[in-house]
Amino acid sequence: MLRYLPLLALVLLTACTPAPVPPADLVLIGARVLTLDEDDSLASAVAISAGRIVYVGDDQGALDLATPGARIENLDGAVLIPGFSDSHCHLYGLGKALAEIDLTGTLDAADVVARVASEAAANPQLEWLQGRGWDQNDWPVQEYPTHTLLDAAVGNRPVYLRRIDGHAAWVNAVALRRAGIDRNTPDPAGGRILRGADGEPTGVLIDNAADLVRARIPSVDPAEVRRRVLLASEHCLKYGITGVHEAGISRERALLYRDMVAAGELPLRIYGMYQDDAATLDKGLAAGPIRTDDGMLTVRAVKLYADGALGSRGALLLEDYADDPGNRGLAVTPREHLTEVARRAAAAGFQVCTHAIGEGGNHLMLDIYEEVLGETALQDARWRIEHAQVLTPDDIPRFAQLGVIAAMQPTHCTSDMDWAEDRLGPDRAKGAYAWRSLLDNGAHLCFGTDFPIERVDPLAGLYSARTRTHPDGTPLGGWQPQERLDGLTALRLYTAGSAYASFRENELGRIAPGFRADLTVLNLDPAACSDEELLQGKVLLTVVNGKVRFENPAAR
Repeated sequence: MLRYLPLLALVLLTACTPAPVPPADLVLIGARVLTLDEDDSLASAVAISAGRIVYVGDDQGALDLATPGARIENLDGAVLIPGFSDSHCHLYGLGKALAEIDLTGTLDAADVVARVASEAAANPQLEWLQGRGWDQNDWPVQEYPTHTLLDAAVGNRPVYLRRIDGHAAWVNAVALRRAGIDRNTPDPAGGRILRGADGEPTGVLIDNAADLVRARIPSVDPAEVRRRVLLASEHCLKYGITGVHEAGISRERALLYRDMVAAGELPLRIYGMYQDDAATLDKGLAAGPIRTDDGMLTVRAVKLYADGALGSRGALLLEDYADDPGNRGLAVTPREHLTEVARRAAAAGFQVCTHAIGEGGNHLMLDIYEEVLGETALQDARWRIEHAQVLTPDDIPRFAQLGVIAAMQPTHCTSDMDWAEDRLGPDRAKGAYAWRSLLDNGAHLCFGTDFPIERVDPLAGLYSARTRTHPDGTPLGGWQPQERLDGLTALRLYTAGSAYASFRENELGRIAPGFRADLTVLNLDPAACSDEELLQGKVLLTVVNGKVRFENPAAR
């Protein structure tokens, strides 16, 4: 036995010796590193190898790991955080918006028409004139426009202009004719054709009614889709966003993304949710989740719709709208279909993520989730409700009880608060954008923007979460201030919260050895700076999967 002791000692020594740290190809030093680990520990440097973090500590320790050809960045006191991850957005929608007429911030209907007319004159080759971003709630006269304004300015080309929330469209008479919409056209299920006193369509189409026109718009070729995706991705990187959860993609776009990853073209990490159409779900669920080896693309979720939007009075409420008696909004998808798809998704191992804004829509989906999850006995399903904007007091605790994640957007609150109480009345408004109440009841939350409905900027989202005010500080103290969040909590929901919501909490959302190197560098501490400073923050560097994808030397 004695002759085997040296060999045994060698085996034990080898087992206890930590594996060697691989050499680093990217080293970031001189920073204030917010790790967001369990202890909120701080460091000054990070070393990265082949897309993963291999060291978090002091500058010298990181420099010791650098290979001769490594990129070394001295951040000179800048703040390094886990990369912002937008947990609910429309990446292709942003690319499309960037490629079309920007109608955000328009002063009134005439301003919209002027922008469309300018685009028409500059691009006579365009068959359809398309744009997005108008919001009648921001105009002096808060009324829906009519097609006659567009008819006079544009002529014989069809026009399709989506409202900022995507739940309504303003079209001209040519577009109505191409879609075969006239006074005799019935409202489609889950949609509404607005009509004048004479019964004729006004040109505004709510929710599913907009699809009648959209179906007539020719699709773009794959090269243009690729261009728009890259256009949107580059825009996101400028704001420090390293990953997105894209709500509602076709099977074809998922495969296009996979091709882009294989070709090394996709600069942004994407967690995809399949859209609810038969072709996409039949093929996507049968094929199973998509996961690329580098983690740049995951498609393992399904996006459903329970209702419309609050701004267009399409959100499903349990009682009438306070400012529109007789209207309780729209159940845009039949309950039977929602339940069936949820069952199919569960059987295929897919997460279910459902758009629900009104308290009626949220109550409906919590009931469906409870029914289906109870039938399947899924463990750690992490099904989500996207937006969860208006909740009853009884439904707030159900999120934690059912393990349902609330995927919320802070800037929706500050965009809507000037008129949300008019829609809901003071009592129901207390359950609107209830971040703190959900957290206090044990729910998991993740934050995003829903861009292009809102601005891409995560710092604006953090400001909204912390203050519930406009940038000028109004209303004083914040709207429904009991729901405000502290800076660190808000930051976690934009990083670690998004990681948890996509089943990636063991490799994203924190700065720790072994985690993927998705990092954002800022000129301020987004968890501790003042509210006013937050709005002046600048992104200095954006790193995705260990590669510097955006840098802003002018801000350093």
